[in-house]
Amino acid sequence: MSLRRIVVVGAGPRALGLLERVSANAALLVPPGERVEVHVVDPHPPGGGRIWRAAQSPLLWMNSEAQDVTVFTDTSVTCEGPVVDGPSLAQWAAGDEASEDAAQLGPRSFAPRVVQAEYLEWAWRRTVQTLPASVTVHVHADRAVALEDDGPTQTVTLATGATLAADLVVLAQGYLQQAPGSDEQRLLAQAEQHQLTYVPPGHTADLDLEHLRPDEPVLVRGMGLAFVDLFVLLAEGRGGRFSEDGDQLTYHPSGREPVLHVGSRRGVPYHAKLGYEIRSPADGPAPLRHLTRERLAGIGDGATALDYRTQVWPLVVLELAVAHYRRLFQAHPERTRGTFETLERALAATDVTGDGLTGVARAHLTDPEDVFDIDRIDRPLRSYVHPHTAASEVERLVAEHITGDLTRRADPLRSCDRAVFDALLGVYAVLAELVVTDRLLDEDRVRHVESHFHGLFSFLASGPPPRRLAELLALHRAGVVRFLGPDLELSVEDGRFVARSGERVVRARAAVDARLPRPDSSLVTDPLVADLLRSGELRSRPVTAADGTSLGAGQLVADPRARGVRADGSIHPRRFLLGPAVSGSAGAGGFSRPGFNGPGFRQNDAVARDLLTVPISRPVVAAPPLHTAPPASVTRHHHPTRDKDHRHAS
Repeated sequence: MSLRRIVVVGAGPRALGLLERVSANAALLVPPGERVEVHVVDPHPPGGGRIWRAAQSPLLWMNSEAQDVTVFTDTSVTCEGPVVDGPSLAQWAAGDEASEDAAQLGPRSFAPRVVQAEYLEWAWRRTVQTLPASVTVHVHADRAVALEDDGPTQTVTLATGATLAADLVVLAQGYLQQAPGSDEQRLLAQAEQHQLTYVPPGHTADLDLEHLRPDEPVLVRGMGLAFVDLFVLLAEGRGGRFSEDGDQLTYHPSGREPVLHVGSRRGVPYHAKLGYEIRSPADGPAPLRHLTRERLAGIGDGATALDYRTQVWPLVVLELAVAHYRRLFQAHPERTRGTFETLERALAATDVTGDGLTGVARAHLTDPEDVFDIDRIDRPLRSYVHPHTAASEVERLVAEHITGDLTRRADPLRSCDRAVFDALLGVYAVLAELVVTDRLLDEDRVRHVESHFHGLFSFLASGPPPRRLAELLALHRAGVVRFLGPDLELSVEDGRFVARSGERVVRARAAVDARLPRPDSSLVTDPLVADLLRSGELRSRPVTAADGTSLGAGQLVADPRARGVRADGSIHPRRFLLGPAVSGSAGAGGFSRPGFNGPGFRQNDAVARDLLTVPISRPVVAAPPLHTAPPASVTRHHHPTRDKDHRHAS
């Protein structure tokens, strides 16, 4: 009897999805007489991994509705393996196996992350229990610190010194820990020199916020989801509370809060999640009409690198504009003139990266608020806030923007926003494919896909629950949050942190970079990945823009089958990379929505099938007899001698 040995490093949602696909495909692909042994390595309990662990504040929420989160395939998923239905987060919460806290959720609730951790742990148990008898899972509560090729096999070394022999290895550690970048290193050194408090970028649940003192001003750079988590922990998390009087939300301070002076590149928070529901028989992602694989394949010889700014970005803008106007003509024809087909042809013949995008559309619209203007969407304060704008006016404009955003995102008459949201998912998948097929230069990959487009996607589609922005306004009214405006710069001058937005300046003893670090594989501190990068077993090379700007090395690189790319461009045939640390990895942007043919499901299925069928070039290894009951087994190995830093593994 032969044995196929698979090691998966990381036990978070991506490892869960991969194991579910191994389970679904094993009965069809594992030949009689072969055993499959899967070893999963992570110091955190399987299912949630580090980010979705149960040990975090219950005040932190997901930013997707419970009905829009699933880890199971459905009939929309176009994959080779069998579809195995499973409940969404909302369906699981309504069932008998959910906890009392989970049972309080409705389909449109934003679940606490600790409840999502329960769902993921339950999904892991279900997946293991339904494994065919040919597959055995061993979970190692430890950290993988090294990976070496040893002839036809690979050896994974754990922090305790134990080793695992593997025929195939999957690296699915999620968000990799990084050393501070040059800007953060400078701020850390200056903070130490002047005895200041600086909190560098990172996942907010992992940050030490104890040194941010009550009532003191704190400069905050970043207004995305990390900032939302920050104000939750520093306000409600320190004993403050909210009360409602009609539509007005009021914050009652505990007296332990610092005063947060916050700004960012845009100067406004991410858009709130949509507060209305549109369900129809046509639910699901609309097929792309312009940024298509066929059209991209027809540019040049179909294999040479594309110029992102001139050949890709215009198609991205056109695709989003067409989705916006198609929904407008279909759902709100009273605000349109002529036909959608006429407008689409006009847009397709126009330079949509210039004034033509809005100029062509205005003749077909009766409401100027229906104009799709990508520049205004990306930088909403650009026409209103200037370097000399007074601080009080900036605060008014930012608060007005947030109020308007909450109103618009709750208004089904503005359902074009939902269409753009849906189109962004398809665009993201196409750009990921361009990355893994090497059709983008490194500069375009790092600067335009991993940085600008990912930021735009997050700003439009990955924002917080509407309640969080209402709380932000209440904190602003209570004087706990002050808005600094756009183009924020953070430095140290005369022994104090200084935040500048135009001519507006604020000084303070403490500062927080409320954002995730920009992915840069050259800064990764995970010992296993860092060693593979040093040895050239993974690709990482510095990227310098045409203007001389250093862009770092970007994310890890894999091929279209998710196999690791070495520094010399060769492919490791039995080493796979999945998740948000990997450029172009499908589904890395978050959990899949039911009925939307999630690309992460498709990639998980393809990789699982590879894991079960790739030829193993080594002598046959004898395996113990199959267990007849239970149908699958799982062993959990605890390694308690890890040092405390191992908590950051996945």
